[in-house]
Amino acid sequence: MINIHPTAIVSSKAKISDNVSIGAFSIVNDDVEIGEGTVIHSHAVIYNGARIGKNVKIFQGASIANVPQDLSFANEFSVFEIGDNTTIREYVTLHRGTKSTGMSKVGKNCLIMAYTHVAHDTFVGDNVILANVVQLAGHVEVHDNAIIGGMTAVHQFCKVGAHSMTGAGFKVSQDVPPFILAADEPLNFHGVNQIGLRRRGFKVEDIVTLKKIYGYIYSKSLNVSQAKIKILEEFGDNEYAKIVLEFLEKSKRGLTGK
Repeated sequence: MINIHPTAIVSSKAKISDNVSIGAFSIVNDDVEIGEGTVIHSHAVIYNGARIGKNVKIFQGASIANVPQDLSFANEFSVFEIGDNTTIREYVTLHRGTKSTGMSKVGKNCLIMAYTHVAHDTFVGDNVILANVVQLAGHVEVHDNAIIGGMTAVHQFCKVGAHSMTGAGFKVSQDVPPFILAADEPLNFHGVNQIGLRRRGFKVEDIVTLKKIYGYIYSKSLNVSQAKIKILEEFGDNEYAKIVLEFLEKSKRGLTGK
């Protein structure tokens, strides 16, 4: 059964699964797909290109898959994907991709808090928390299990690593490596996110390894290339070392605090 409030405007062309609820004064456009069990509250607008998973909660005033704020955009086909069990709070704005990638995405089990913006061609992984008024520019990557504090802005093309935690009210203008804490203005490295990692079941020995890895990366006597050699020699087979090394390989904007 689909529950649509009589004041909502819902296209007959939209693909809406069972047990979806659409609240008062919400609008659903033609090229939209909504998964089973999703709840859309009042005054939300779901634009063409929205691909919404199962059991998603979208609160009032949210704007999903609107056209990007990119002057090169020429109304080409693109989408915005939202993974299963994600919550989109009030007045969030999610913009679909441009011809560069054709899509933007928020993964599964995420919490995207009020007034957050996710721009074109931006990819947010699974289990991510973006606190109130986080602003992600175009082509940003936020990897799985990252947390970004409220009112933090992330510069275009930046990467925010898995299991990292960035404090509130800061500006991210370089890549934030995985597993770390980042804070201060300008943004700086504040050690390994050991409390967060313990809560997620990381072993003590893995946290100790990560501390040693970041001791090399943020050593004043080593550059990043030299640190990578040290990490490979000492921890090359460690699964978390591999994640860090892969991040370093793909980093283009430099590392926060380095």
